[in-house]
Amino acid sequence: MDTAITITRGVPRGAEERVAGLYWEAFGRKLGAALGPAGRGRAFLARHLRHDRAVTALTPGGLVVGVAGYQAGGRGLTGGGAGDVLSDYGLLGGLPRLALLALLERTPRPGELVMDGITVDPAHRGTGIGSLLLAEIAAVATDHGCSRIRLDVIDANPRARALYERHGFAAGHTERTPYLRGLMGFGAVTTMHRAVPARPGGGAPGDPLEQQR
Repeated sequence: MDTAITITRGVPRGAEERVAGLYWEAFGRKLGAALGPAGRGRAFLARHLRHDRAVTALTPGGLVVGVAGYQAGGRGLTGGGAGDVLSDYGLLGGLPRLALLALLERTPRPGELVMDGITVDPAHRGTGIGSLLLAEIAAVATDHGCSRIRLDVIDANPRARALYERHGFAAGHTERTPYLRGLMGFGAVTTMHRAVPARPGGGAPGDPLEQQR
């Protein structure tokens, strides 16, 4: 475990391109068909990140070396709606991209926090950062009054699935997607869940950021 790493909530201002780069390194094969080419996709993610929908791992110098995004209150880390896609990619290029992005959408159910993905800088993998990020995500879920965390893991990422299982996630439904293997690099998606302990004393504060809106 790297004790020099600090886990914080939110994406630090000025780190948008760094976070987008980490996300693209981890999920570029899956996102490339919808948001590629790579440079354009990273720029789109950086412009539309929602800073308050992630936990990040920082070195003592403030470099982001890990990030875990989540959806809550109808908002996730990787923002950008249909209008943004059409504005950035044009009508002819944007419409098919929207169709592909719709295949990746996941809507939280009541009492559920959905993860938007987790990634760690390759140079820092194996140091326990993924475990630290998942622990903080669990704390976020508690603070949002959620009773469970949900995520999807693709068959092409067994290392991620093993990490989730070590942290109490159990596999549920697996959807076979052979039509996406050539396009996005995976042929099946498994939904996993983990229960979240109730807040001591009961009651949930909700999302203070949503309450300020």
